[in-house]
Amino acid sequence: MSEPTLFSKIVAKEIPADIVYQDELVTAFRDIAPKTPTHILIVPNKIIPTVDDVVAEDEQALGRMIIVAAKLAKEEGISEDGYRLIINCKEHGRQEVYHVHMHLVGGVQLGTMVGD
Repeated sequence: MSEPTLFSKIVAKEIPADIVYQDELVTAFRDIAPKTPTHILIVPNKIIPTVDDVVAEDEQALGRMIIVAAKLAKEEGISEDGYRLIINCKEHGRQEVYHVHMHLVGGVQLGTMVGD
């Protein structure tokens, strides 16, 4: 089993977070340093260090992350104008916490994808 991460401790409610969604597969919570008016992190409850560590049995949780992102975007009122989903992988991808996570960002006009 992987070492606990900041995110796995949030999933387990060992450290506080503003959790906006949780089920048996995924947990979503507000980023503590938001880059946009809506900035929510969506994580699988199982620790998966990077996208390169995903295996077939993770498919349901990763699919659920996208379903939850769309649901939360509607609830946050950003689905009509649009939003971005971001998954970073490893050092060059600027991954900071080695527990796969998706950023749901929106609420403003976003810049270009790379090079901002």
